[in-house]
Amino acid sequence: MNVVAIGRIAKAHGIRGELAVDVRTDSPEERFKIGAAVTTQLRDGSKRELTIAAAREHSGRLLVRFEEVPTRDVAETLRGALLLADTDTLPPTSDPDEFYDHELAGLRAELADGTVVGTVVEVVHSPAGELLELDVEGREVLVPFVRAIVPTVDVAGGRVVLDPPEGLLDA
Repeated sequence: MNVVAIGRIAKAHGIRGELAVDVRTDSPEERFKIGAAVTTQLRDGSKRELTIAAAREHSGRLLVRFEEVPTRDVAETLRGALLLADTDTLPPTSDPDEFYDHELAGLRAELADGTVVGTVVEVVHSPAGELLELDVEGREVLVPFVRAIVPTVDVAGGRVVLDPPEGLLDA
């Protein structure tokens, strides 16, 4: 089973076991519907299955209550956990400019002239937007995932084409 993160638990909220979740899916209404099962990957790497009991938006986050999390004390043990979904259950994207994070990881990063500069390690979600983390000769390089810098994403061809401003890829 291949998995992809659909959210990260930020913190406990209130005294009844609700959790504030930073959502990483374009379909939270489907992924976080009542009765849906999710896999959590805790900070220690262990995994635990949880069932959605309730979900509601609050201050830019989703507040989620799980059947197996009755109190704030239990909720606190889940802080920082990733919420995972099986990639086989993800609906296909209809927009040619939309990609799942797992589709980009491992792609070859090259310049327009075909010069290979590295490999996409992962997509980093930041408050300012998405970044591609590249492995460039053993160094981590973060590249803004915007059309001006990443004009081409060719998942089938196994590559992303970069048009980086001067100095972006330098050590």
